[in-house]
Amino acid sequence: MAVASLIHQYQIFCYSNPKPHFHSSIKTRTTQWCLNTIPNSSTAHKIARFSFICCTSSSPPPDTASQTPESCVNSGLSLFSKGRVREALIQFDTALSLNPNTMEAQAALYNKACCHAYRGEGKLAAECLRTALKDYNLKFGTILNDPDLASFRALPEFKELQEEARLGGEDIGDSFRRDLKLISEVQAPFRGIRRFFYIAFAAAAGISTFFTLPRLLRAIQGGEGAPDLLETAGNGAVNIGGIVILVALFLWDNKKEEEQLAQISRDETLSRLPLRLSTNRVVELVQLRDTARPVILAGKRETVFMAMQKAERFRTELLRRGVLLIPVIWGEVEAAPVEKKGFGGSAKAAAALPSIGDDFEKRAQSITTKSKLQAEIRFKAEAVSPAEWERWIKDQQKSEGVTPGEDVYIILRLDGRVRRSGKGMPDWQQIIQELPAMDNLLSKLEK
Repeated sequence: MAVASLIHQYQIFCYSNPKPHFHSSIKTRTTQWCLNTIPNSSTAHKIARFSFICCTSSSPPPDTASQTPESCVNSGLSLFSKGRVREALIQFDTALSLNPNTMEAQAALYNKACCHAYRGEGKLAAECLRTALKDYNLKFGTILNDPDLASFRALPEFKELQEEARLGGEDIGDSFRRDLKLISEVQAPFRGIRRFFYIAFAAAAGISTFFTLPRLLRAIQGGEGAPDLLETAGNGAVNIGGIVILVALFLWDNKKEEEQLAQISRDETLSRLPLRLSTNRVVELVQLRDTARPVILAGKRETVFMAMQKAERFRTELLRRGVLLIPVIWGEVEAAPVEKKGFGGSAKAAAALPSIGDDFEKRAQSITTKSKLQAEIRFKAEAVSPAEWERWIKDQQKSEGVTPGEDVYIILRLDGRVRRSGKGMPDWQQIIQELPAMDNLLSKLEK
């Protein structure tokens, strides 16, 4: 569950059911302060102190005249932490009806979306998040980072919401698209320059064509002093041909940019997928950057099991290259028993989730923490929230022109991007020849 905190932009903390916890899910650049919390710059993370207003069946309802949006949000969080989701929804709706400010409205909508996700109401959750993104400056990265919304991210409604956010527009806002464009400009720094020259040369050819047309008419009419017809027609043809080519190049560049933005969006989703290490610690894939080369094996149980057995023969060499196997079984999410509806993994996974997010990313920069994480990485990891993994793999298959649901493998680079993928299961000997050892110079350049 999440509650907005008032910062220079904003910060969101989350509660998980059944045991509440809160964690930072987006990065901030300024001092953070929360509802009912006084800023304290001496601490790295400010923990909110909530004034809860609890309602029980034995006590009379609170006086609506004394309610504020803040108190309703806090009351909703308290009710949700006790499993009273329907009553929590009423509190969040009440907060939205009391003329809240931007941060209070954002908190109410986001928490309301979490409640709907818990109840399996994907469409209602998507509508709340869409409103928060459009009108109340919610960052799409918050939705990607929050483990409490893991079940929502596995639904088709999330894919639709993500696609809308990637395209931008009045219905959902342009913040996510702007972030994607910044990454795109880093990966393709000369695209803007190329577009400038496309437009400049097309404009020059258009102006030249504008002055050529009267000369062409005079050449067709003939008479004394008329320009040469073939020469004038040739000039006009060159200008028109140049405009057509330049417009085609401009449109092609735009198409490539949209494909790149879609790939960056998929890479961002991939980086937030959770997995459980051999030590039972739950981390996000982004936390393994520079320390492991994940190899995702997706397919039928028999096929994946056979590939894992073959990999055991080359275990030592694969470990020298930082390979971490992540098996994903098609349809396993339907076959697995459901421990709870919504909000991601089991209670054991939830207990490990506070390490996910901005707090961990800061600690992960230290050599000590990276060394500890590297020591925990073994040969195999378990995919947490298989539905999220399966949805991402099938989206990647569509982008590569592969029929969704086929057996595939995906090899990631040390920096977290997709190195290559293929149908079936990998040839481990070929992978050993292809991947350099972790202490090799090429591996250091890959980070």
